[in-house]
Amino acid sequence: MQTSGAELRRPRVGHIQFLNCLPLYWGLVRSGALLDVELTTDTPDHLNDALVRGELDIGPISLVEYLRHPDELRLLPGLAVGSDGPVLSVVLVSSVPVEQIRSVALGATSRTSVLLAEMVLEERFGLRPDYATMPPDLPTMLREADAAVLIGDPALRATFGVRPSGTTVLDLGQAWREESGTPMVFAVWAARREFADRHPGLVKDVAEAFRSSLDLALAQIETVAASAARWEELDPATLARYFRALDFRLGPDQQEGLRRFAGRLVRRGVLPAVPEIVFAETGGVVDNYPE
Repeated sequence: MQTSGAELRRPRVGHIQFLNCLPLYWGLVRSGALLDVELTTDTPDHLNDALVRGELDIGPISLVEYLRHPDELRLLPGLAVGSDGPVLSVVLVSSVPVEQIRSVALGATSRTSVLLAEMVLEERFGLRPDYATMPPDLPTMLREADAAVLIGDPALRATFGVRPSGTTVLDLGQAWREESGTPMVFAVWAARREFADRHPGLVKDVAEAFRSSLDLALAQIETVAASAARWEELDPATLARYFRALDFRLGPDQQEGLRRFAGRLVRRGVLPAVPEIVFAETGGVVDNYPE
């Protein structure tokens, strides 16, 4: 990664230590690119806030938080975490038929996932349940509420059968696909606008490093899954299925899904308007993954 003589520090880059981000970071360790950035690992909410406050230069950010701060951020082309169908790791687990849900426990740290769950319940099923936030322990959540929203590893375990008997799982990525006809984007990668304007070469280098890491991971998905399974409760085959379900693209279809989600947020009063999507100048780094 090239730096100019005027560059006094490495780019400050955020990292979510969730399985869904593993492919994006897989190759960084192997290529040595991590030596060229100052990496901060934290929860999605904390990284959202750090990027918005300017404590990070580049990082993942919840789609909702990006949409709330479009003037301060520039998207990295071709980098996102989403799904074009079942996502497997963003789910609603219910102990009653969905139509009977009156209360929902929110264990998610993703603001986008929480809003998506509210949209699906209210707009698809006509429900307006009570919501309460609590730690993501499914048995406890279902003792306190009719249903629970889970993301990440707890959601994966619930999807693949580690959940109380008699419960059902609604995959929120699939629900969005059926409702909107577009992919669902949960998170994007963005650079601070002033950093992108001042250091376009560094932003290009970081974007290319992530894309190269992702290319490597997608070409070696069985190896990635086997490595991750050493530290997870799920077996390699299940993890490989999960990684293949994820959509890391930010092409035209994903951008249309982003706009439709933003439009829903405008109607709900969360956003004042659908913002323009503005990408960082990265010298031709484009989304070229096959459909």
